[in-house]
Amino acid sequence: MFPGAHVATQPDRAAVVMASSGAVQTYAELDAAANRLAHLLRTVGVEPGDHVAFCLENHPRYLEIAWGCHYAGSVYTAASSRLTSGELAYILEDCAAKVFITSAGKADQAAEVHGRAPGVTSHLMVDGTIDGYDAYEEAVAAQSDDPLLARVAGTDMLYSSGTTGLPKGVTKEFRESPLETTPGAVSGLLQLLFGFTADAVYLSPAPLYHAAPLRFNMGVHTLGGTSIVMEHFDAEDFLRLIERHRVTHTQVVPTMFVRLLKLPADVRARYDVSSLRAVVHAAAPCPVPVKQQMIEWFGPVIHEYYAGTEGNGFVYCDSAQ
Repeated sequence: MFPGAHVATQPDRAAVVMASSGAVQTYAELDAAANRLAHLLRTVGVEPGDHVAFCLENHPRYLEIAWGCHYAGSVYTAASSRLTSGELAYILEDCAAKVFITSAGKADQAAEVHGRAPGVTSHLMVDGTIDGYDAYEEAVAAQSDDPLLARVAGTDMLYSSGTTGLPKGVTKEFRESPLETTPGAVSGLLQLLFGFTADAVYLSPAPLYHAAPLRFNMGVHTLGGTSIVMEHFDAEDFLRLIERHRVTHTQVVPTMFVRLLKLPADVRARYDVSSLRAVVHAAAPCPVPVKQQMIEWFGPVIHEYYAGTEGNGFVYCDSAQ
């Protein structure tokens, strides 16, 4: 499944809501934007299995860029916005990106990496331009919002943290599979373990370039749910958003639990979190006292898993365990 599969039944449902600004992108808008980018990528020579990279903050266009790459059948790398210029240039060359998309917020670094990955033949920038970069908005506006013919599903190629040496790309053999019949990377996991459904409202508080936030948000869209994207994590804002949007699911890291528990008791009691069905945490071990306090506060909706970007294992437990 993919966002366009839901346009006929819920074109005006919010697919993406930006937490701070309240900006909404509906399913019809997300699908059309992804189609335009897919056409643009094909125009500049990206064929199924070719690589595209993007590096930007949690931006209103982030998920349309990911889906546009997916619609084009590309292998796409979401690069950390916290990388050094040397690390980013290395990734652009290592993943063999043909296209690089970034934002004006990353303009200084964009200038530093330009030309350091000779395989990149098209550079695009959101919210502005600098030398060597074309305006993303103008480039996609010139494209059709009709679907490409005979679409192939794309896939991500993400990088490990590189704790020894440079970041390591996690790649697998690319096999062409029709977009319309290819399941989402984590859709089954979301449904079976965490109870995601078409009415899910998912609060995403982490950087979208991480494997889990990127895949979970795209998984929400395969099911027809709504993603609420925080530009930056703030503990009280997190609670406020749960109450305001009646959030059903979220995924955090243990540090966020700690910051939530450090809020004054009156602030914690101020917000209604009863809409939550599953609060998933991962990425690092959670201290037992922290988890116990979160279960006491949020109820038995806490789920923990631990896995690797490399796909080398998966362990899980729920609140009862």
